[in-house]
Order: sequence, then C-alpha cells, then structure tokens
Amino acid sequence: MSHRLESLSKFLSLVLRHRPEEIGLTLDEHGWTEIDSLVALANSRGTPLTRDLVLEIAATSDKKRFTISPDENRIRANQGHSIAVNLNLSSQEPPHELFHGTATRFARSIRENGLLPGSRQHVHLSLNAITASEVGARHGKPLVLAVRALDMHRDGFEFLLSDNAVWLTSAVPPRYLEFPDQT
Repeated sequence: MSHRLESLSKFLSLVLRHRPEEIGLTLDEHGWTEIDSLVALANSRGTPLTRDLVLEIAATSDKKRFTISPDENRIRANQGHSIAVNLNLSSQEPPHELFHGTATRFARSIRENGLLPGSRQHVHLSLNAITASEVGARHGKPLVLAVRALDMHRDGFEFLLSDNAVWLTSAVPPRYLEFPDQT
C-alpha cells in the first residue's frame, strides 16, 4: 500500500472506529455509513477522498480493516471500535490457543489484571504469534502472550470472530495467560 493510501487508511480508521464526529459523520448502530457521505464530509474537511480510493483501501489493506457492503454503497470497520457499535458477530468456539501482542512495559500490569479492552470494546486476539508480535511492535518492544482461549470459552467467556479473522473477547483474566519465560 502506498504512503498516500496508508495515510487515508489511518484516516478511515479514525472516523470509522473512534471519532466519526471529527468530520460530522454518522454511523448506524452496526457501524455502517454511506460511502458517498463519508467522501463528501472528508473532502469538506480537507481530506481528499474519492469513492474509488475508499474501495481501493478496503480491497488492498493487508489488515482487512474495512468491509464494503455487497451493493458497494456502505462501509464499516471490522473491529477495533472505541465507540459503541454492534457488529452483529455471533459467539463462536475459539481454537485451543490464541495470541495477544503488546509491549513488554505492560507485562506487570497484565500479570496483575489480565488483558483489558482499554478504550476499545474488546480485547483483540490473533491466530498466530507472528501477527501478535507485529501488533506488539507497534507499541514498543513486543511481548507475545498465549491465551488459553478454549479453556476460557469452556468457563463461559464469549468469543467473537470479526470479518478480518481477529478474535474478540471482553477481557482475559490472568489465569488464562501464558507469558514467555523472559518476562
């Protein structure tokens, strides 16, 4: 993805996941908005955006952060919202183990409190340690934690699977976490 598209993708993440009011955008209860409205509002606030660029970003994003409606008239973020939206994801049985990437500086707090969603609606979990490490590296020296997801599920915790294959749960208590030996 080019630098320009990456910058616009970050803009879309901001307005579709965190601050739609920044450009006067309205999301429905499921996080959807009309692409034409998004484009018009972005342009009126100084962010040059076209319908074709929105479709290209959604199609080429390596993280698959966005979903376009079948009629190509609406867009929404797949997960990561800090605003209340109902993505209509159904509860699913997770695999035995999932992974969470963070920075080593958070290890002590996580050992005490587990994984909490912070400003987001859910804790995000990956299917593999490589992806989790990439996520953790965005926040500092990466720390990859293994999560005993199936044990959690059997103990009554709900897991959701987003459209871009990110597993979501409300929190992960410390007893379900496995830390690498060096932390």
